Amino acid sequence: MSRTGLRRAVFTLLAGGALAQALPLLLGPWLTRLYTPENYGQYHLFAAVAANIAVVACGRYEFALPMAADEAEARALRHLCQRVLGLVVVITLAVAVAWAVALGAVWPLWLPASVGALGQLSLATLLATRAQQFKPLATARVLQHGGGALGQVGAGLVHGGVQGLIVGALVAVMAAWAALGGLAARSARLPAPIGNAPEGPLPPDWRAAARRYRHYPLLNTPHAFLGALQDTVAVALIAAQLGAAAAGVWGLALRYLKAPATLVGSAVSQALHPRLAQAGCTPAGRALVLRTMLLLAAVAVPLVLLLWAVAPPLFVWAFGPAWADAGTLGRALALYIGLHFVASPLGVVTLAWDAQAWALKLALVGQGLFVAALATGLHWDGLRGAGWAVSLAMAVYFGWYFLKLATWPVAVQEG
Repeated sequence: MSRTGLRRAVFTLLAGGALAQALPLLLGPWLTRLYTPENYGQYHLFAAVAANIAVVACGRYEFALPMAADEAEARALRHLCQRVLGLVVVITLAVAVAWAVALGAVWPLWLPASVGALGQLSLATLLATRAQQFKPLATARVLQHGGGALGQVGAGLVHGGVQGLIVGALVAVMAAWAALGGLAARSARLPAPIGNAPEGPLPPDWRAAARRYRHYPLLNTPHAFLGALQDTVAVALIAAQLGAAAAGVWGLALRYLKAPATLVGSAVSQALHPRLAQAGCTPAGRALVLRTMLLLAAVAVPLVLLLWAVAPPLFVWAFGPAWADAGTLGRALALYIGLHFVASPLGVVTLAWDAQAWALKLALVGQGLFVAALATGLHWDGLRGAGWAVSLAMAVYFGWYFLKLATWPVAVQEG
């Protein structure tokens, strides 16, 4: 993909992402008047657990699709993902039943449906990324995020409670999956390689594909699972120490504060991944990463300054006095949010550079720092203390991460 093609892909995904994020953001003030902080706390715990499982529901084999050498290998990977996902959904059903019995509530029983839908959507998304079908990707994002907010409003109007929040989001994920589903059916006609597959004979079936790309579940699955586990632990820790309402405040604040990173990061990473796969770990690839970091930083700095200046009154104005703590938390988390905005799209770099073992080790350190800072901050000064502690700890972590990417050893191209 040329530089012009990369820009076009990013802008296409940004346009879809902007609309996808606009609806939830605009409807948020209405949603906070239809649902209580306690409803949000329960929903964010459920959503965190569902995302934690779904992020590894295909064994991360779907992320090998952009590297597949030809159409047969892509089909083998798709069949492998479907098999792994089916097994994960069955296991999740048992987890959901145990969770529902423990809480004496019905809403955890939606967990296997949510995990299954999110897993299918991840697979369809990577098939579309391999095929460089960016318009369908943009459409799916609108359906998932914008449709989810609309569904939650509808459920709130009939007093759906936490189940309304869950079902509204689930229906939207299924709609996004359906929008991309045709690509899975047409995967026999996927284009030839955009990346560098491992050397050796092509796998004839899903078993050979599982062996060929085993480093994805062995290295990337723990990385992705532990990354998502960070959010799950954070919500559970806050709920246990301060109650469900505080967990709802944390969830609402992070949803809005991370919206720019979700919008820009997903678009940039989906467009950057195939181009980095082509460039490889070369001076040209590293230069591309450096340019991307600098551009993202130019957007992140004003975002941090704005949050420091206006977050508390802005949250009260938008969501009502019941959510005043979210504004105070937003100011405290501003530095972390800016750093996350820059780091979010760069997760594909270590995939393209085959540095997943290094990324896993670094991520484990970062997740440990995050949870330790959160726990310390909660003990020190509740949600506000947690926000400041997380910002300071993650500034050290992300600073080291950016430095390592900027100075990454690359293969010198001869001639």
